[in-house]
Amino acid sequence: MLVIHVIRARAAACSAQPTSCHTCCRLLCPLPPFCCPCFSPCVCAGERKTSYLEDIAILTGGTMVKEELGVTLDKADESVLGTAAKVVISKEACTIVGDGRTQADVDTRVKQIRNLAEQTEQEYEKEKLNERIARLSGGVAIIQVGAQTETELKEKKLRVEDALNATKAAVEEGIVIGGGCTLLKLAAKVDMVKESLSNEEQKVGAEIVKKALSYPLKLIAENAGTNGSVVMQRVIDSQDPNYGYNAATDKFEDLMSTGIIDPTKVIRCALENACSVAKTFLLADVVVTEIPEKNPAAAAAGGGADDYGY
Repeated sequence: MLVIHVIRARAAACSAQPTSCHTCCRLLCPLPPFCCPCFSPCVCAGERKTSYLEDIAILTGGTMVKEELGVTLDKADESVLGTAAKVVISKEACTIVGDGRTQADVDTRVKQIRNLAEQTEQEYEKEKLNERIARLSGGVAIIQVGAQTETELKEKKLRVEDALNATKAAVEEGIVIGGGCTLLKLAAKVDMVKESLSNEEQKVGAEIVKKALSYPLKLIAENAGTNGSVVMQRVIDSQDPNYGYNAATDKFEDLMSTGIIDPTKVIRCALENACSVAKTFLLADVVVTEIPEKNPAAAAAGGGADDYGY
């Protein structure tokens, strides 16, 4: 059984002497983690601190020690304690992992907090309520990465980090089909925007964007040894929004069902950043670049035909 220190549910004592919070509680929590705010004086005040303690009590199957409920620390016994399968404590947070025995109570608590968030008008309070919902309904996963060499291990860790970031982005804004097919389908929508433009230079810009959106799929197909223009035309002609080209199998199929997807946020940010860079170049009076240096050794090896050794 693991014991950790949590805050006494008395705001005045905590705000006056934050380091004296000493209520002891043994915690039982379901599979989702809960980062305990016990060690942060800035949140150890008022009703929010009491709400945090109530969340922990529901997560753990324990009872909050609170004088208003008729339970004081000197009269508390083992009946107010809960258990935890695992507790990880650092100087900034506490993560509790359990077996999910109190899941029904946690779901009820999450619904109550969501109702409070809908009724609250202050953005700061909504943010704190959403944090509580995330802590109660989140999950923990441990990914173990191993390799034969240090170089391979670093490469695998980077892949795992990329996958985690892509998953987070997908949770935030959803997913779309990948392989450049979404960009190609967006290119077909540029004409509607172009018709609404009155400035000729803006129409030229819209045409540039349309061509740029079509290029990724064409390049993917050509790298796979296929005619990029033919692939683009087949994807455009299809009425199925999930229809696209799978370069790995050289087949046209439903990309959503086969798992060839991109996070919507990644596509959006790529377009926004590309437009931002292009705008910066267009508006810049002078652009500084680096001229490749000559490589005499490579030139000699190649017979001196290439001044740059390429």
